[in-house]
Amino acid sequence: MPKLHMTQGEQNLLLLESLLPKSEKLYIWCYDQEGKFIASSCPRQECDTLNTAFSVLGGKEKALRYAGDHQQTRPMIIGSSIDMQWAFSYGMERDRHRLYVIGPVFYNPPQTRQVRSALQPAIQDHETSVWAGRFLKLLPELPMLSYAVFIRYVIMIHNTLTGQQLGIEDLDRESLREGSIEFHPAQKRDRSKVYQAEQILLQMVRTGNISYQNALQHSTLLSPGVPVQGKDPLRQAKTSIVVFTTLVSRAAIEGGLSPEIAYPLGDSYLQAVEDCRDSGELNALANAMYHDFIYRVHLLHSNPNYSPAIQKCCDYIELNLNQKIRTHDLAVLTGYTEYYLTEKFKKETGQSVSSYIRQIKTDRARILLTSSDLSVREISDRLAFNTVNYFIQSFRDSTGLSPAQYRKQHRSIGSHEKSGTPVFPHTESPHTAYSP
Repeated sequence: MPKLHMTQGEQNLLLLESLLPKSEKLYIWCYDQEGKFIASSCPRQECDTLNTAFSVLGGKEKALRYAGDHQQTRPMIIGSSIDMQWAFSYGMERDRHRLYVIGPVFYNPPQTRQVRSALQPAIQDHETSVWAGRFLKLLPELPMLSYAVFIRYVIMIHNTLTGQQLGIEDLDRESLREGSIEFHPAQKRDRSKVYQAEQILLQMVRTGNISYQNALQHSTLLSPGVPVQGKDPLRQAKTSIVVFTTLVSRAAIEGGLSPEIAYPLGDSYLQAVEDCRDSGELNALANAMYHDFIYRVHLLHSNPNYSPAIQKCCDYIELNLNQKIRTHDLAVLTGYTEYYLTEKFKKETGQSVSSYIRQIKTDRARILLTSSDLSVREISDRLAFNTVNYFIQSFRDSTGLSPAQYRKQHRSIGSHEKSGTPVFPHTESPHTAYSP
């Protein structure tokens, strides 16, 4: 990249490149808002091949589609049919939008035979055939990073470009659902933790718990999916989502959703899985499926006798269990005075606002105690109790047991550690059949 007469985009690339460790092979690209290539930190001998890959594999089309929505302010991750990933963010140069692309990366070691097979639909003529040959030769040299490392670099680069201060927890659902999880065959899995995370996710479906984002984010970092290597990486990912959809639909039935609704709904998602063309679409669909089933169960559990304002308060409480919730916050949410809200809330729910909040937090604590290794103090902090002693006393008042006693009596993880069921968005084992 020339050092003299550089555009602002090129200067940004140099700055961003300087933020990355020398040991990490990660490229950054700059395009204008029409998709015209401006500059890249990629070596010249690889630049044309990878720039073409970005177009041929559909990355540029997706990036420009998102770039057309100027309301987008967060970085996004997109996949491809060969399981190669990019991320992109936005910057401004002299009042002009610039698209910054980070990647490509693989989360798993790419297999040449698999990639060659997956590329066939993209090869339309002699020119793309020549490109595919060059790309396959380049394949062993392409960057490979874990999802966790990649997303941290993406956030760091995005924050540098925009001045925002995002953290992983601030990424919107769109960016998370576009990601996938790495798998290294030599890596030993802690299946007890996989099972615990899975149980939390399925219990959230059964109870219609709409405050699932933190659990979902945690689970994506635990399980890499079906540990079976096949000819088609996309097929492997589809198998994972099929199994997960099966378990989610059955958890929804256990939560009260009618089988006449759950099974056809699951079937429609399974057909949509088969129609997905790349990992980005697939993970977006899996996230939408999980969200859909949870909200359907949530609506079933919503009290029809609650007014819209009180139901809104109940939903707000569920979505903010990790914060201190004040009556003032709920009054602002509904537009009522605090006095009127407290009276109306108690009349409709039979509980004071503070009692209701303690009950919902205690219900969440029960799940965490039986499905995680979090200490009592960590659970207390996570649910924003004032002190651990107050948490213990509140829990005892509700259940008649201390948190430690409850965990000892109800936790049965030891008998289930061999379970092979999935953690979103992939699964540990594909053996579960989907049939009504």
